[in-house]
Amino acid sequence: MISALLALCAFLIPPAPAARADTPLDLDASGRITDTVGALGRRRGQVEAALERLHASQHIQLYVTYVRDFSGRPGRGWADATADRNGLGPRAVLLAIATHARQYAVSADKGSGFRKAQLKEVATTAIEPALAQHDWAGAAVGAADGYRAVLQGEPVRTPVIRPGAADPGGDGLVPGEQGVWVPIAGGIALCLTGLYACSRRSRRARAARRRRAAARDHPVLAATTRPGFTRMVQPLTPLPELAAEAAVNLVCTDDAVRTSAEELVFATAQLGEAATRPFAEAVDWARGELADAFRLRQRLDDSPFVDQDIRRHMLDEICSRCTSANRRLDAESAAFDRLRDLKANGALILAQAEAMARTIAPRVATAEAVLAALAPYRPDHVLAPVAAHPGEARDRLAFADTALAEAHAAITTNDTDHAAVSLRAAEAALSQARTLTSAVLRHTHGLTTTNVPAGPARAVLVARAEVSAARDYIATHRGAIGCRARTRLAEAERLLARVTGPAAAAEALRAAELAQEARALAGENVTEYDAPTAPHPTRILGGALLGGIILAGLLPATFGGGATRGRLAR
Repeated sequence: MISALLALCAFLIPPAPAARADTPLDLDASGRITDTVGALGRRRGQVEAALERLHASQHIQLYVTYVRDFSGRPGRGWADATADRNGLGPRAVLLAIATHARQYAVSADKGSGFRKAQLKEVATTAIEPALAQHDWAGAAVGAADGYRAVLQGEPVRTPVIRPGAADPGGDGLVPGEQGVWVPIAGGIALCLTGLYACSRRSRRARAARRRRAAARDHPVLAATTRPGFTRMVQPLTPLPELAAEAAVNLVCTDDAVRTSAEELVFATAQLGEAATRPFAEAVDWARGELADAFRLRQRLDDSPFVDQDIRRHMLDEICSRCTSANRRLDAESAAFDRLRDLKANGALILAQAEAMARTIAPRVATAEAVLAALAPYRPDHVLAPVAAHPGEARDRLAFADTALAEAHAAITTNDTDHAAVSLRAAEAALSQARTLTSAVLRHTHGLTTTNVPAGPARAVLVARAEVSAARDYIATHRGAIGCRARTRLAEAERLLARVTGPAAAAEALRAAELAQEARALAGENVTEYDAPTAPHPTRILGGALLGGIILAGLLPATFGGGATRGRLAR
């Protein structure tokens, strides 16, 4: 091997070094920084710290690579090709900097959670000013801190700039007698690169075989955990603690998505679909991330004896998906507040909420009358799933009436902060009163519908009814509902959404079974529920806590993720 290496080195020594062009390359496997030109020098640790801050707070992996040039390609094309080559996942961003060509590009997946305006803001405020002064490390630090800022709804700041070398690595690797040493160094480097490439290909082949084996046994994991992106946990959290963390994340994220979707309905009624479209897209995106997380949780529940490493990866992915969903909602919360402006538009929102309350009250009375009319002709267990709903709807309606009265008084005295809190609480209560009432009417209508023939049509209708009943119950009692009930509901919804073809009846049957299980588990959760005791003076307030209308601090939940949904307290 040594003699072959020496012979190859002698053969490769050219009369003069040619200018090097960097094709899309393999990123450094040892970390998130690939510096082929020595641009960072002693500031590498500073960049690593900034990348870790971003990852720790937002679970975004920012990769930074420094090369001489982009080999004649457009910067974005080079960056995208490098990201694809290295299998960067949807929550990874690549910042590519060509020092000699004075270019840069950012590659971010459409599913990263960033909007174009956010990426542009970071580029113009935090990256470009540093690059203009050849502050190669500052550009990476500015990017990491800038992405963290936009995801937290904070202003992007220009980093402290420390000008550096205009073209690091541009004159070759060895100073002095370059005419002799540079060709030799280049030849040796090519030799070593060839040997390294062979070794890397071998390692990749072994890794590919392992991934294929894992994919055969655990296809969901293979589909959701892409090469090149894993949530890094050091030291490793014990599996029971990680499982508990994943369960809490699922519950909290589910609450955030449900609350955001509910307030979005009121925002759309106030401002129209065009104005609220970006927020609807954010809710849909967060809902998709959450659905993937629930699917992984269901997979783990179905395979209790799965390998511990696989289980850890799946739990880790659940946490990452939940973090991603919350991050997207948090990023939109400030803009959502500016659009709705509960303080400035309080009088209009109050009028709309009062009108909604007037339409719900007679529907509650209708639901009570229908149940009373059916009671002599139906066994108790048939009506039991919705028997308590009218009373709970009246409790929610009473809570809303009280909140609306407080909002009216606050607006009269120009107490806009108090008015905003009361209006949001009233809206949430009205939404749940409407859901509870509709659940009763839908359930009783199903009991009186007898003209549906047996077969797959009927199986699908039954499944839809069961899923709707479980969804409504969990939505209106979510202050008490745990992870297992929500997971079963999510799986039932997933199966119902894909019911089609010859397997429709079987899929519908399984969806109905899961929905029934979800409803039963949710009922157990509510029975065991121990509401916060301070202060908890009335049944009406207890119902608001049980429904997740107000948080433990007795302030209403709002549109947003875990970091912002309780912001009316501030």
